[in-house]
Amino acid sequence: MIKRIYPYILHRNVILILAVVLGLASGRFAGGLKSYTTYILMVTMMFSMTGMATRSFFPLRKTLRPMVAGTVLNYLFFGGSMILLAWLLMPTRELFMGFVVIAVAPPGVAIVPFTGILKGDIDYSIIGVTGAFLASVLMTPLVIGLFNQGNVSVSSGELVWLMVKLVLIPLLLSRLLLLRGIENGVKRIRGKVVDVGFALIIYTAIGMNRELIFHNQQVLLLSSLVLVAVTFGLGTIFEVIMKQRGGSSYRMVPQVLLLTVKSSGFSVITALAVFGEKAAIPSALFAIIVLLYLLFLTTRSAIIKGEGV
Repeated sequence: MIKRIYPYILHRNVILILAVVLGLASGRFAGGLKSYTTYILMVTMMFSMTGMATRSFFPLRKTLRPMVAGTVLNYLFFGGSMILLAWLLMPTRELFMGFVVIAVAPPGVAIVPFTGILKGDIDYSIIGVTGAFLASVLMTPLVIGLFNQGNVSVSSGELVWLMVKLVLIPLLLSRLLLLRGIENGVKRIRGKVVDVGFALIIYTAIGMNRELIFHNQQVLLLSSLVLVAVTFGLGTIFEVIMKQRGGSSYRMVPQVLLLTVKSSGFSVITALAVFGEKAAIPSALFAIIVLLYLLFLTTRSAIIKGEGV
């Protein structure tokens, strides 16, 4: 019996759902984990980026278009829509800045594996994610600084250093994990390291804000409305437009994911570090919405292909 259910317990979705449930049930350990979340995310990003093979970026002339597409979809379309809706609906400055952080966070590492699950163009996905990751090093400090305007004391240098720690250093270290001799071992444990890392970060964000989530229904409702609109809503609109234009589903899969999936772990850490606990509420909720959206996409794909749920 235990052997039969063991693989399901270790499934990515089960681990993330469990993190959400535990965070809502008790935030007892969240405060203690907060001091370590930056390092947890660095390790998580380092392992997740091993999925980006160096050879995928050559020849360079073929990578430019997917890189630009990934950046435009992830920041201009998704980020612009989120900032506009949050500006119209959020009742406090802290919550609004929490959404700004999500808007300029790099794309979620789940984009690449879910492109494979949904039978999409994996090379396009890898290159698009990498392009958006690299763009985030400059874009995140720039946009946060633009909207912050001195309301919270944070320098652009601090934000750039945060991006270096959370994006560039893990990316460079991930190349070392692809060296012969350790590459196969890294591949075997990569999925679980990433799943557990993000689960710990999500638990911390939800656990530290559980009282506010339970006792402020307006914040919960308005935040969920914005997040559902820019994932389910924006993703559906994009799919409809691309189908009308005759776009292939093979290429559309990574484009939809690049449009709708952000790194909730990154946005949690950045919001906590720069704007405080309340600003991390949108990122904590976003982790739940993105999980539901990915479950929706995979379930829909299975039904369409007649594979069952």
